[in-house]
Amino acid sequence: MIDRELVKEFLKEEMEYDEIELPEGISFDELADLFCKYVEDDFYEWLKDNYRSFFRNGWDWIKERLAGKER
Repeated sequence: MIDRELVKEFLKEEMEYDEIELPEGISFDELADLFCKYVEDDFYEWLKDNYRSFFRNGWDWIKERLAGKER
């Protein structure tokens, strides 16, 4: 799970840098929660893709990596 407080700090700094202001009707906490969910969903998809790619390489590739050899 993502560190929500860290993401809030990041989001606040980036929004200030980009001079993005919140519209009426959206609180910063709501926005931060939604952004965290967006990042977590995207991260999970990225993780699944990398999982498939990792094992698609085969056990020989994994053993070589573990032994410090790279192709």
